Amino acid sequence: MPDNTDITLALAKGKLFAPAVALLQRAGLVANAELFRSRRLRFDSDAHPAFHFLLVKNSDVPTYVEYGIADAGIAGLDVLLESSAEVDAPLNLKIGRCRIAVAGRPEDAGKGYILQSQLRVATKYPRLTREYFAGRGAQVEIIKLDGSVELAVQVGLADRIVDLVETGETLRQNGLLIHETIGESTARLIVNKASHKLKLAAITDLINRLRKAVHENSSR
Repeated sequence: MPDNTDITLALAKGKLFAPAVALLQRAGLVANAELFRSRRLRFDSDAHPAFHFLLVKNSDVPTYVEYGIADAGIAGLDVLLESSAEVDAPLNLKIGRCRIAVAGRPEDAGKGYILQSQLRVATKYPRLTREYFAGRGAQVEIIKLDGSVELAVQVGLADRIVDLVETGETLRQNGLLIHETIGESTARLIVNKASHKLKLAAITDLINRLRKAVHENSSR
């Protein structure tokens, strides 16, 4: 039975999962990654009796943490910025490094946004995209997509896309080019604000363990 010193951590499925579990292993919170090889979505740590894990969709991690279902979570900065969740983000975990970028056809690179007719921009990040273009004084129509965003320009659904770019290979294979980099995204430890106060010692222990693991990762 969890008590006030127990910590539930929300982990994202997808690309961030493997490096996050490797970091948790280094922090002494997971002994064997095989622990997660099932269809279950809730797990008790096999390395530390006070830690428990939830597996959720990447974009849902901030929600589980904000509402206190999880005391903490691991989420990309891109997801955090898009969600606007009211959570603390005390530690950059330096995994899952990607660029958040505007991309489009090579022949459109370097063209200004303000003098063009209203652009259509396809993205999984409508809030972040709207704020970025508004900051540049450009009015754009946002088209929300949940996947295969690169296709939108090819088939004429959009003029530009805003998406995460890891190597750029997917863009190249679909005839697209990065026009501008909005920023860099890495994974962050996020913490529920109430848990951060009520479970201060346990949360501090979690932060210190992960900070040490990040440092060891950086030193390899």
